[in-house]
Amino acid sequence: MRYPLRYAAYEWLQQKKSGTDDELLEVLNKNGTRCSPDELDKLLMQLEILGLVSIRWVSKDKRRVELVDKQADEPRVPKISE
Repeated sequence: MRYPLRYAAYEWLQQKKSGTDDELLEVLNKNGTRCSPDELDKLLMQLEILGLVSIRWVSKDKRRVELVDKQADEPRVPKISE
């Protein structure tokens, strides 16, 4: 059974916290799995839809992929004392 690429990408991001899409593609291909740029776009889109990563354009051809901090995204609700 093949290890899904999105899990490998997510684990790498958990260790590094952020990186470029080129670095991620290189790491995925280095692990013995073959990942094309189109497959990388698809898995990054899946991770972004799930709310696990944030993707920003750095330059025309590079994107920065950052792990989303779940604790910072949760709204803070003030406690009402009675």
